[in-house]
Amino acid sequence: MSRSTVFKLFLSVTLLLSACGSPTTAPTPLSAPTEPPTAAPPTVEPTLPPPTDTPLPPPQTLRLATTTSTADSGLLDAILLDFEARYNAKVEVIAVGTGQALELGTKGDVDVVLVHSRAKEDEFVNNGDGVNRLDVMYNDYVIVGPADDPARITGIAAAKEAFAQIAAASASFASRGDDSGTDSKEKAIWRAAGDEPATDSGWYFSIGQGMGETLLFANEKLAYTLSDRGTWLAQKENLPNLAVMVGGASIDENKDQSLLNPYGVIPVNPEKHAGVKFELATQFAEWLTSIEVQQMIADYGKDKFGQALFYPNSDLWKAAHP
Repeated sequence: MSRSTVFKLFLSVTLLLSACGSPTTAPTPLSAPTEPPTAAPPTVEPTLPPPTDTPLPPPQTLRLATTTSTADSGLLDAILLDFEARYNAKVEVIAVGTGQALELGTKGDVDVVLVHSRAKEDEFVNNGDGVNRLDVMYNDYVIVGPADDPARITGIAAAKEAFAQIAAASASFASRGDDSGTDSKEKAIWRAAGDEPATDSGWYFSIGQGMGETLLFANEKLAYTLSDRGTWLAQKENLPNLAVMVGGASIDENKDQSLLNPYGVIPVNPEKHAGVKFELATQFAEWLTSIEVQQMIADYGKDKFGQALFYPNSDLWKAAHP
């Protein structure tokens, strides 16, 4: 076989092998490494808290007689749900004047009272109708009146001096006249001022209503009145014709120490009034004076009014905040 023939044969085999070779493929572009797929987390069904060693008692109703200021200020609405949840209880609130609240306790018609007239509270306990009175909180009283201030009492430090000027000017004055703690304080200020205004005077109105209603009456009548600061702050947006005349913008500005307004809680005595829920009433008193609930009282109103409506005053709170 000649060399040319061998070369042609070699060339033919080479071309045949090239045609039959594996086809080339396009390169795969680079990409960021991916995490291996993870399994979906297992579904967790909500469950009730595990049972405690001490089961909740059967549902109960606690009858609470209290002053209108604790209701009108919104405080009770803000805190009572906690007690009801803890003790599986419904609190039936009877908001009346302190005198009426203590009378309900004297008759055994309620289980516990939350009031603010220390002399009457002490009498209630001394007569055996209530036991174990505990300090709860305090706020203060202010004198509010019409913006034009016809009696010119704005800025007077002492309430008794302001009352004396109101009487001298025969300026309209709205009295609760309901035997409440505020009503008792108002009458004590009138006595200190050397006056005892009569309802037939033409300027002194005794209306027999709670604090909220009295403030509304004063707003409509353009009259002065004595109010606890808590109710005033809670209601003032509905009282465009009134302003604080005596007592300042906060309790720290009140120069008259006689205007401090303490509150106490007293369970009704079961030995004198059979049928009252003394254990539940005692639990309520202990709950109300606990550090946790005292803090709730201290915080109430700050977000809306820039100041507390009530100030905690229980023995536990004072021991923790000397």
